[in-house]
Amino acid sequence: MFYNGCRMKEVFLKAKKNKFGIIASNVVFDFAVRPIIQGYMKHNSDGLLQMSSGAVKYAAGDSQDIYTGAHLISNTVKTFASQFKNAGVGLHIDHATPNYMDFVIYCIEHGLVSSVMIDASHEKFEENVRISKEIVTVAHRHGVIVEGEIGYIKGTEDEIVSDKELYTSPEEALEYVSKTNVDLFAASVGTNHGVSKGSKIKLNLDLIKEIDNLLIANNLERGIVLHGASGLTDYQQQTAIANGVVKINKDTCYQMDAAEAVAKFWMENSDSIIPPTGIDPEEFMPDKKRFDPRKWIILGEKAQQKDVEALVIMSGSANNSILL
Repeated sequence: MFYNGCRMKEVFLKAKKNKFGIIASNVVFDFAVRPIIQGYMKHNSDGLLQMSSGAVKYAAGDSQDIYTGAHLISNTVKTFASQFKNAGVGLHIDHATPNYMDFVIYCIEHGLVSSVMIDASHEKFEENVRISKEIVTVAHRHGVIVEGEIGYIKGTEDEIVSDKELYTSPEEALEYVSKTNVDLFAASVGTNHGVSKGSKIKLNLDLIKEIDNLLIANNLERGIVLHGASGLTDYQQQTAIANGVVKINKDTCYQMDAAEAVAKFWMENSDSIIPPTGIDPEEFMPDKKRFDPRKWIILGEKAQQKDVEALVIMSGSANNSILL
């Protein structure tokens, strides 16, 4: 089932109340949409798929038309998810910077998404507040939920690049949430976008609890979001959830495991399409039973589904759908 913004809000409220995390998974095309949704559904877990500016450009082909790409991804997610009735997924715009304001509003007004993230974290604080508040006003009018952020998250995520991290101030978090009324708040606590290993990252997980406690004390409780989580250990993520995180973003881990599965296949089966050394190309007969894309693409999909299944069990969202 596909969830609109109101249903996704129910999902996050349940996660916050019962202290489990929702896995938010970045996708680009059906190669990721299929296995990730299947992974959620196999364990009766709600989930969130995410599309970035880079994803919608890629989806649109040579034109790189972001509107065409957004419709394509949204329709793919909605159509595939409609098969399932035991749990549901939403679609989120991830890290939309201020230069994509018109695009974000278009997706909201045309019902393409359940939630959006406006990322004006590189702007001055007051400008970040102004931009975020503008998106919240439009989104809430259409029942779409909004995620906002202050602080920098180190690394690269599509068009978002930062060579430093800036830990979120609890007092600024309180002021930001109070002034913008965002539904979800992304805190910078030391995670990295891209390839990383949690054991080598200097995390401040206590900062999540400080922010959560301060928001609750001021009657502004919100679900907190953890970005750059692909390399984190189970313990790190479960501690973050216990401290107030309800949404954990994943992207790089899927890419790595899918690439590894496909690479392994071609290392073992290159002779299905490339003549082995010493064989006359004119005499060589390719083996369609092996080079058929359905034979190797499925391996990448299975790797991603395996990742999702492990993640929903780790985060506690398995068997916790709002539909159960």
